[in-house]
Amino acid sequence: MKTTETLVDDIYRLMETKDADPSVDVEAEIEKYGENIKALMRTEFGREKRKDNRTLRLSNIGRTDKYLWNHVHGTDKEKIQPHTYVKFMYGHMVEEMLLFLTRMAGHTVTDEQKVCNVGGIVGHMDCKIDGVVTDVKSASSFGFKKFKEGKILNDDPFGYVDQIRAYAHSEGESDIGWLAIDKTNGHLTFLKYDMNGKEFQAYEAFNGTVVERVERLKKLIEQPEPEVVCYQPQPDGKSGNLKLAVGCSYCQYKKHCYPELRLFNYSYAPKYLCKVVNEPNVQELSLDE
Repeated sequence: MKTTETLVDDIYRLMETKDADPSVDVEAEIEKYGENIKALMRTEFGREKRKDNRTLRLSNIGRTDKYLWNHVHGTDKEKIQPHTYVKFMYGHMVEEMLLFLTRMAGHTVTDEQKVCNVGGIVGHMDCKIDGVVTDVKSASSFGFKKFKEGKILNDDPFGYVDQIRAYAHSEGESDIGWLAIDKTNGHLTFLKYDMNGKEFQAYEAFNGTVVERVERLKKLIEQPEPEVVCYQPQPDGKSGNLKLAVGCSYCQYKKHCYPELRLFNYSYAPKYLCKVVNEPNVQELSLDE
């Protein structure tokens, strides 16, 4: 029986030879992949409109307290741009492709989209691969590096760790992992942790257990909005200006937290400034673009 330790090498070998594992019913897997893509497209374009789900979910409990309070309480948020929806859609398609390749390489995929529950908060796990509770991630090169180098426990602004440990807790499992792809170049990695191991136990000693997190969040949303921002602004060189922390720049509620927020088009990348003492000598962009 195969294990996740050989998963990436097995997928690479599959792509090089185009020969599926002898145990695989190739036509059945191709049909399954096609049906899964059709289901994804129905979710995206079905005539029944999706609701804006403003509840606590296991997929979001790792986000910051202030973000979750605003999410649950219906605070006005930035409109998602069409190109971002395109990015989300092909990310889902790539993740579905990875599970197809995993099965074609002879690895076992079970419990896809299984409902999980921790303290009354529910979510759907991606799957288990070879018995390991797994989240499949399509990432930028920057995000992929965190999985490749095992840095996600210390740098996790999107809450991936709490998400997956919630699924594992619900399942009574201790082995967790992320199958990640760098969507810019196709590189793969599988990052695995034993939640009973020293590294993960140190994480929980600092952050608390997932049950403690869930119970605290249920109380948090009944209280007034947290005053403290999620990430402190940072000095923008010697200009005297303050720039938004990276963790805030992706947030849909950043204009709620920083009403005077402005966006400037520097040559290397756009930059959000939340305090402007000296006017930048570059083009200012609309926050709605």
